[in-house]
Amino acid sequence: MKIALLSEKYTPDLGGLAISVGRLGHLLADAGHDVRVFAPTPSTAIRADPGLLPSERRTHTHGGVRVTRFGAHKRVDDTLVDWFELIVEEHRREPFDLLQGYFLPQAGFVTVYAGKYLNLPSVVSIRGNDIERAAFDPSRFSHVMYALQNADVVTTNASELTRKATAFVDREIVLIPNGVDTQHFKPLERNEALAEALGVENGKWKVAGSTVLGFVGELREKKGLRALLDAYAQINKIHPTTLLIVGEIRAGEDRQLFDEFRSTNPDSHIIVTGYVAHEDLPAYYALMDVFVHPSLRDGMPNAVLEAMACGKTVIATAVGGVTNVIQDGVNGMLVPVHEAGRLEAAITEALAQPKKRDQLGRSARETVLRQFTLEKELQANLAIYQKIGVSK
Repeated sequence: MKIALLSEKYTPDLGGLAISVGRLGHLLADAGHDVRVFAPTPSTAIRADPGLLPSERRTHTHGGVRVTRFGAHKRVDDTLVDWFELIVEEHRREPFDLLQGYFLPQAGFVTVYAGKYLNLPSVVSIRGNDIERAAFDPSRFSHVMYALQNADVVTTNASELTRKATAFVDREIVLIPNGVDTQHFKPLERNEALAEALGVENGKWKVAGSTVLGFVGELREKKGLRALLDAYAQINKIHPTTLLIVGEIRAGEDRQLFDEFRSTNPDSHIIVTGYVAHEDLPAYYALMDVFVHPSLRDGMPNAVLEAMACGKTVIATAVGGVTNVIQDGVNGMLVPVHEAGRLEAAITEALAQPKKRDQLGRSARETVLRQFTLEKELQANLAIYQKIGVSK
C-alpha cells in the first residue's frame, strides 16, 4: 500500500504533531507499506538546517520513510497551493493508494481536496488545537469544516475531541489513541552523569540527590506555563526542588513571563535543557521524581504516555485525552485546569509519599502496556484503511 501522509510538522520540528506523524509513518513502513511524508518547512523549523526557500523542495529518507519538505510562503494560501500541486505531481509519478492528513486546517484540507481531485480515499486526524482553536478562527474555519465534512474517515486521539468535532458535523469520528514504544520508554536507573552535566547552575548547585519535578515539551501558556511556575514557587519555598524543563520556553510573551519569574524568584532551581532528540528522552524522564503536565487544553499528550511508560508519577490537568489515560489516584493524579493551588497540593502530596509514587508509577506503566501500545495504534489505522477499501 502506498500512503501519503500530510502534516504541518515533522521531526525534528517541535511538538506532539511531529512526533505522532513520525510514529505512524515508521509503524506503517515497518509493516511493509510504502510511506511518503509531505510537510512544509518554515525557515526556522529545522535545527541545523537553514530552511528552504518558498517552493524549494528536499527529499530524504528517515527510518524507512521518504520525507519531502518544501519551503513555505509568507501567505498561507500560496503554501497550500504548492502543497496541493506537489501531491498531484507525485501521485502522477508514483500513484498513491491513500492520502492521510494530520491536523485539519492545512494538512487536512489539502488531503481531502487532493483526494477528491485525484479520486483517492482520504483520512484526516484531529489532534487538538485544530478543533479547539482553529475552528474559531474565521480565516481557517472553512478549511476545518471542508475537511470534517468531506474526508472518507475522520479520526482523533481523544474522546473529548470527538464530542467537539461532532458538535460541528454529524458524522462518525473514529477514536485511535496514541501509542508509545514501551521497549524504548521504560523505567531506567537514574543517570548520574547526565544529572551532573545538567545540574550545575551558577556554579553552585547540582541535580544529583535533589527532588526533581519534570516537564517535557515546549513550555508555553497553553501547556500551563503560569500554573506550573506558580505551583513550583510555593513548593520551592518549603522544600528546595528542581524544576527540569526538557525542551524550550516559547519565544515572545511566554519567554518574557518565564524570565520575569526567574528574576523575581532568585532561589528557584530551574533547568531548561533546550532541544532534546525524542530518542534521548527516557534518560531525562529517569531523573524526575514527579512528571507534571498542567496543560490548559490538549489532545492525547505524547509526553504523558511516555512518562507513564517510564513508570513516573504523572500529575496532569483533566483536559482532552488526558482523561482517557489517567484515572485519578489509580495510575496518576488529575487536577482541575487553571488552579495552581490544586496543582501545588497534588505535587506536595506526591513528593511526601514515595510509596504512593511507586504504586502510581507501576500502575501507569501497566496501563500503557495494556491500552496504548504501538501495535494497537497501527492495527487501528490499518482497520480504517480496510474499511474504506484500501488493504493492499
